[in-house]
This record gives sequence, structure tokens and C-alpha cells, in this order.
Amino acid sequence: MSVRDLTILGCSSQQPTRHRNHGAYLLRWNGEGLLFDPGEGTQRQFIFANIAPTVVTRMFVSHFHGDHCLGLGSMLMRLNLDKVTHPIHCYFPSSGRRYFERLQYGTIYHEATRVIKHPVHEAGLYSDDEKFKIETTYLKHGVDCLGWRITEPNQRKFCKEKLAAHKIRGPMVHELEQKGELIVEGERVTLDDVSWVRKGDSFVYISDTRFCQDAIDLAKNAKVLLCESTYLESHQELAIKHQHMTARQAATLAKEAHAEKLILTHFSARYLDSRLFEEEARQIFPNTYAAEDLKVFSILK
Repeated sequence: MSVRDLTILGCSSQQPTRHRNHGAYLLRWNGEGLLFDPGEGTQRQFIFANIAPTVVTRMFVSHFHGDHCLGLGSMLMRLNLDKVTHPIHCYFPSSGRRYFERLQYGTIYHEATRVIKHPVHEAGLYSDDEKFKIETTYLKHGVDCLGWRITEPNQRKFCKEKLAAHKIRGPMVHELEQKGELIVEGERVTLDDVSWVRKGDSFVYISDTRFCQDAIDLAKNAKVLLCESTYLESHQELAIKHQHMTARQAATLAKEAHAEKLILTHFSARYLDSRLFEEEARQIFPNTYAAEDLKVFSILK
């Protein structure tokens, strides 16, 4: 089985600190590397995380505030320097295309890697391939800002005991999977007799936003919700002013969405201890964890 984990490359908001880099999040899943909102210094954080940047196959930019995209250009430069042979798919709000291209071509470098741009024009299902279904919605942040939902395909799982009971073995399993049924010693055996469908897990990333119904809808029944919580409830007035959420609001979002696990991130530099966010959120949604730079969550089982 391929690696299935989330690495926090940074969890600060607009201003990095001594202990928190600008935000960036690497999801390794189904043989791919999905990088969300590469802020300034992301390339260096890969070194500290002991992960080769070449693992990246797709990059997602929620919006073009600097702390969510200033590492994009250096990541593309690095992937070109490493001469990766796979294409790099980049997803971003279409209204920010000029910013994407400024970042992509902000310096001189030899372009050796194929970058495929995916400017998103509207909310909803963006794509659905053999690896992932990608859905998106507009959040409430004053600029075009996208939340992302990534879902793996459903998988057929076989029960060894039922296969044995029906005397199905070896190549017969593949034949059953292809045909949907077999006649074994005069008995008709269907695919559903010996297997079940495992629903694909979903990962949801909610970046800068006010608390809103669109974010709740995007996060419905997510296996993992990575969500901004820039402020504590004691600074709610700042959250309202800057169109962000508190830890309490993020927890409420996760609860109303019936998410399985909540990971908080995008902390204001005014806070030194991220455990305060955990404590506030767990009063509402107990299965909550605060992100920390270079922390790895083995979450997609």
C-alpha cells in the first residue's frame, strides 16, 4: 500500500514565526503528492521533513494572498531543476491566473517540466479520474478563495473466508470481478456474495474564510478536515474583521459537517502555544488536533 499521510510543512498565517513557517500541506495519497497552498519557504521545509519535492504531482492554491502562494514559484523552479518527468497539475481560482503566471515566471530558469494549469471558474465537481474526484467551493474571504475536497474512488474488497467457502481462488477472483458472477460446481456466485464496496475516503481543506454554510457542505462526512483557525474565541472581533475563523468556529464546522477528524492550522503569530486551539476546539469537537510544523498525520487508512 502506498503512503497515506499528511505532512504539515507550515502552519502559520500571514506572518511566520520562529517555530512556524508559512502554511503548506503535503498529502501523499494513492501514489501521488498533493501540495496545498505553498507559502514562502516551502521548498526548504521539504528538506527538514526529509521528503523529496519530486513527490509533488499536483498543487492547489486556495487564493493569492502571499502566505498561501509565495512558495509556488520556487517549488516550480525546484521541480524543473530536478527535471521531473511527470506533469505538474496546478489548480487555482481563475480570477488569479495573472498572479499564478507571475509566480511561475518570476525568475529566469530552464523550463524542463510540463505544468498543466487548471484555472477553476465555478464551484462544484472539477474533475474525476481514476485517482481522485476533485470538488471545490468558494469560501467567504473577500477575494476569490477556494476550499478543496479530494475523494478517492470506491474500492471493491473481497472477503477471504467467503471466497474460500465458495471455492473461488486464484484467477477465478479476477474473472468474477470482470464478469460479476461465476458458476462454481453448479452454484451461481455473484460478486456481492463474496465482497463489499468500501466507500472512498475524502480529505477536505478549508483555508481562509468566515464561518459559512458552503464550507460545512464541502466538509460533509470528510475523513479528515484540515481547517483554518486563525484566532481564539477571545479575539473573535479580529476574526470577523479579517474574515477568518476561531478554533471554536472551526470545531463547530467539523461537528455540523459530521467530519471524522479535525486538524487546525493557519495560526496567528500572536499565539505561541497551539495547544490553546486544541483545548478550545475539543470542547465542541473532541477529535481535534493542532497542526505543528513538520508533524505527520497518518490519517487515511
